[in-house]
Amino acid sequence: MTEKFEYPEGYELIAGVDEVGRGPLVGAVVTAAVILDPKNPIEGLADSKKLSEKKRLALAAEIKEKALAWSLGRAEPEEIDELNILHATMLAMQRAVKSLKIQPHFVLVDGNRIPLLDMPAQAVVKGDSKVAEISAASILAKVARDQEMEALDREFPQYEFAKHKGYPTKVHLEKLVEFGALPQHRRSFAPVRKCLQDK
Repeated sequence: MTEKFEYPEGYELIAGVDEVGRGPLVGAVVTAAVILDPKNPIEGLADSKKLSEKKRLALAAEIKEKALAWSLGRAEPEEIDELNILHATMLAMQRAVKSLKIQPHFVLVDGNRIPLLDMPAQAVVKGDSKVAEISAASILAKVARDQEMEALDREFPQYEFAKHKGYPTKVHLEKLVEFGALPQHRRSFAPVRKCLQDK
């Protein structure tokens, strides 16, 4: 971890929560919650975006093995369209925390907003590079979402999802115009909405 973070005092079980997939035009927003084991440290935790895919996969396996508890949460494209991406992300974070097999005493959330939870929580801006638990959550969420995009790529190779992971890259926008929107596309996102109106 690059910067020193002051953990809240008096709490034994602290979970970190992060999300991946707010920006893409397709698929779910995926969140993860992780309670690390202080007796079983994991070397090399960092913001998932700064790690190579190989390193992320290795760390994800280690996190699942060593963490006291971990879980994933998600909100589907339909929920994103209905609630908007911010509220859908909060819902997915709630789901991740609720799914933990051990309930934490305190939750640290990456970013500047916290979902409504049953325990105290704190938002940490750039938390994925300051808080080991949030880094671990960012790695699990990123690996899970990337794997979903690779599965979607196998199903619909013409969109090249494995390359752009659903983000609105030039290639993705061109494919969207050429082949139209899939059921997995987020209809409330402007490029998808425009594509549906033009059809």
